[in-house]
Amino acid sequence: MGEIKKFTPVKLICGLIFSDDLIREEARARLIEKFGPADAQSESFPFNFSHYYDQDMGQNLKRCFMSFESLIDPQNLPVIKHQTNVMEEDFRLLLPGVNRPVNLDPGYLKASALIMATTKDFAHRIPLTAGIYAHLELLFTRQQARTLSWTYPDFYQAGYQDFFLQVRKSYLSQLKKLKAGQST
Repeated sequence: MGEIKKFTPVKLICGLIFSDDLIREEARARLIEKFGPADAQSESFPFNFSHYYDQDMGQNLKRCFMSFESLIDPQNLPVIKHQTNVMEEDFRLLLPGVNRPVNLDPGYLKASALIMATTKDFAHRIPLTAGIYAHLELLFTRQQARTLSWTYPDFYQAGYQDFFLQVRKSYLSQLKKLKAGQST
């Protein structure tokens, strides 16, 4: 029988889909207020791989990502997804006339993979708790990010993958320091 071990802490990330840079900045500020300092923020990429959000969010959408300094327990992802859904609703109430001003997609990065939270079930998604599923988005090797047959089309962009590889490098450094502190 295998020994049950605690989960290794993971790096919280959040994707933001938006059409207005002011909304992006306000969403970033609220995420930092809730989850602590950000240690990396990507550039804003055109989000033109899908029209899924057009009706709710409008045209000319962009997407960016941020990662947070503090590591988290991966089992907290469903709670975090519920918190970001509440933030989205707050933005909707703040900006009447705009159905969905921002889409917040939390997830986490670990040494081997990028996992995103979703409320939508599908064959390859793992139920976590409270209506939240885990979506395996990318796998990491030593030098690259690997896509999967169900990876969202925009995650094939080199810019996304470069960002996540940089965050992974930072995360691995954090883990090394954490382990060094535990062994002394």
